[in-house]
Amino acid sequence: MDELVRLVSEKTGLPPEKAKMAVEVVMKFLKEKLPPPIANQLEGLLSSGGSAQDVMKNLGGLLGH
Repeated sequence: MDELVRLVSEKTGLPPEKAKMAVEVVMKFLKEKLPPPIANQLEGLLSSGGSAQDVMKNLGGLLGH
């Protein structure tokens, strides 16, 4: 998740603390809206320390894209 926070900070110009807050808000939203099995896999991907690109690639696979 740290890499995702860094990426959001770099792309938006937000300070890291604000970028972390933004990522947490989006993650909470996704976990509430996605079916539980996918939400759990998303949480697992982020907590596994994978790169942000890996997370996005795997999320696309989970959603059939």
